[in-house]
Amino acid sequence: MIKDYFKKLQDLLNIERKADHQAYLKLTENTSAADRRTLGLTWYPIAIRNTEMGRGDYLTIEVERTTHQDLSQQFRFGSSVVLFSNHDAKADRIDGVITHLNRNKMKISLRLDELPDWTRNGKLGIDLLFDNNSYDEMQNALKQAVLLSENDSANKLIGVLTSGEKPEFNNSVDFTSSELNSSQQEAVNKILSAKQLAVIHGPPGTGKTTTLVQAIKALSKQDGQKILVVAPSNTAVDLLTEKLSEEGLNVIRVGNPARVSERLVHATLDFKMAEHPEMKSIKALKKQANEYKNMAHKYKRSFGKAERDQRKALFDEAHKIGREIENSEQYIINNLFNSAQIITATLVGSNHYTVKNLNYNTVVIDEAGQALEPACWIPILKAEKVIFAGDHFQLSPTIKSNEAAKSGLGTTLLEKMINLHPEAVILLNEQYRMNCQIMGYSSKVFYGNKLIANSAVTNRVLFSGEAPLMFIDTSGCGFDEKADGTSTTNPEEAVFLLKHLNTLVENIQNNASLNKFPSIAVISPYKQQVHLLKELMLANPDLIKQADKISINTIDSFQGQERDIVYISLTRSNTDGIIGFLQDIRRMNVAMTRAKKKLVIIGDGSTLSRSVFYNDFMKYAEDFNAYHSAWEFIET
Repeated sequence: MIKDYFKKLQDLLNIERKADHQAYLKLTENTSAADRRTLGLTWYPIAIRNTEMGRGDYLTIEVERTTHQDLSQQFRFGSSVVLFSNHDAKADRIDGVITHLNRNKMKISLRLDELPDWTRNGKLGIDLLFDNNSYDEMQNALKQAVLLSENDSANKLIGVLTSGEKPEFNNSVDFTSSELNSSQQEAVNKILSAKQLAVIHGPPGTGKTTTLVQAIKALSKQDGQKILVVAPSNTAVDLLTEKLSEEGLNVIRVGNPARVSERLVHATLDFKMAEHPEMKSIKALKKQANEYKNMAHKYKRSFGKAERDQRKALFDEAHKIGREIENSEQYIINNLFNSAQIITATLVGSNHYTVKNLNYNTVVIDEAGQALEPACWIPILKAEKVIFAGDHFQLSPTIKSNEAAKSGLGTTLLEKMINLHPEAVILLNEQYRMNCQIMGYSSKVFYGNKLIANSAVTNRVLFSGEAPLMFIDTSGCGFDEKADGTSTTNPEEAVFLLKHLNTLVENIQNNASLNKFPSIAVISPYKQQVHLLKELMLANPDLIKQADKISINTIDSFQGQERDIVYISLTRSNTDGIIGFLQDIRRMNVAMTRAKKKLVIIGDGSTLSRSVFYNDFMKYAEDFNAYHSAWEFIET
């Protein structure tokens, strides 16, 4: 039965890999370096700034992109890449792996002794290759899970997560903290008492991160606890790493942080290794190895046998020193991990070569509502107990194959555990972000009316008399949607939104009770509508003055964030009632719960009303006199 469970996951993952690969090929085949650069898949041109000895027989090069540094990128730590020259000659290509990355520089590990001659001629670039590594890691974890479950002493945790075995709890735990509310304290107690599984369901603004940090801190005080903390994204891992470090815990961040802040840098493995007293001798060895390689490079391949033999001897000596360096570095790594209380990484990063063979008492998976199940098994198999934290009513994992999603890959382990083991679940029910009117509809639809607003936020508004909630119906205004490539725009709705925002900004500036300008988000589910809104704002002299306070972007980019004011442009307006992306009400839940003091939603009520979710929202707005026709704001 357990074997069948993992066999199905393997099959679904293969379908997803094929769909993802097809999407990658469609994006990259027959495209120029300039086009791929715009898509964030290429750095071109680049310059090689440095070369040094890597691990084993690898050479590490440091490259920098010399132009177009403002373009976004999809490169990540651990990604497979190819170094190319002018992208003309197919032979002028070397595969490698990113070992370090910041905004405009990356280090790449290449399996060769020296760079070929073509790297010194013409323009060079770096292409991002299809991410086979992540799929391989997930498939290997699923295969390992089958082997573990077939063992006579079957892994209890696997049984709980796959076959309905009941999780066990030690009910003698009694944790209290004046820093946490009652549901947060209950959550920490559930985590501490769980022997195999606990689930923390954290709706927007309920302090999930605060709760997790206190739970991990309490876990670390239990005898000999080794804890692994993971999440699907680098950003989520970085946040937890910072918060845990601030609590004085000995944390090591494995992998490459998305952003290296001062609060985070000291927790990285690179920093801790650099500070280790043994590194002085390693640096001396690296210098010696590089000297041997430099001497070898002076011999050209066209020289005679004696020169070739000498060249080979120099490379052999460099490699011998390289193995000594590798052993010394591994000693330092082992030393650091033995003394660390907590290791943090992404899901796939938890199998990085530095920690591949480590086991833990507890693994904590944050943002589990966005985590693909096969990726979760990579860290889970390293632990006796797992803690899931997240919200399955917010953003779900990105899946390219509709077939795989509908057949089960779209259902996360978090969702499965909430349905299978309700006794292991604690709902955080007090939120600290939203005015109660902004919170109310989300609480009703997604959380069974169980959310309560903390007294500090329940009635807070921008300023006295300013309504916290508005739905503005554009029906009958002729604000028709337009197809724009694979996206959708609504130019008249965009213009209307910014005019309305302009008026609000004027009121804010004229209000003496505000001592600072509030933060504002303008959100749309449609990329092209976002692009249009950004263009219109750049042409608006009044709004551009507050550009540092106004963010315009898609819903996904605001996950985990909050703003004082949120405007949502729903965009869709057609006679057929087709709403496309808007049917994903979990995504809308994210958008609607970013606002602290004021939420303004703009859309065509006649198009939206065919959806129960939006029709009921309009009724909800009416109950607070928050439903308005756009005609009220259009000068006649």
